Amino acid sequence: MGIEQKVAVITGASQGIGAALVTAYRDRGYRVVATARSIPPSTDPDILAVPGDIADRTTAERAISEGMARFGRIDTLVNNAGIFIAKPFTQYTEADYAAIVAVNLTGFFHITQRAIAEMVKQGSGHVVQITTSLVDHANSAVPSVLASLTKGGLNAATKSLAIEYAKLGIRVNAVSPGIIKSPMNPVETHAELDALHPVGHMGEVSDIVNAILYLESAGFVTGEILHVDGGQNAGH
Repeated sequence: MGIEQKVAVITGASQGIGAALVTAYRDRGYRVVATARSIPPSTDPDILAVPGDIADRTTAERAISEGMARFGRIDTLVNNAGIFIAKPFTQYTEADYAAIVAVNLTGFFHITQRAIAEMVKQGSGHVVQITTSLVDHANSAVPSVLASLTKGGLNAATKSLAIEYAKLGIRVNAVSPGIIKSPMNPVETHAELDALHPVGHMGEVSDIVNAILYLESAGFVTGEILHVDGGQNAGH
């Protein structure tokens, strides 16, 4: 399809939701720039792997500049990389704070700024953040002030960017998950984590991927915080 084939940039792309998104976008015919701290080169010529810490400005610069050099355009950015540390507020360390802010906010800032600059030139684009429903529905069983501080900032930035760039052909949305079943959650914790959701179970990686793909094709949707959380945002 040459230069007209669409290109998605996905952060945190080495595992979990990020790796599933790489597969999903390739299945849709997109070329993909996949970035993560540790990500091997791909044997697929339509996947460009860019290793590096997203909190480092040079990683964002390389992901966008190398993506443009290889594929000629940037159509979608999925800000999937994130750190979540659940602790009582007074037990967070300075290192916890620095790490969470660096990935969740600084990383978002650098790569989103560069991606949108390219999208403005072509007059179209889509940016999606992965946030958390704890921003809107705090839970005493999951103390997570730093997640709410940073991901809440992304929710606010999503709406602000959506309005700033609406007339320039760029949409900006967010997906706000509940707890997603992954290797990070040992089997022995599943019953407890299932119970945190009104529907009675955790979500699957595919639930988040499908939500992002919906937003990708929803041309009249921008500034949306799409809750994919088993009803957590509605109540308990």
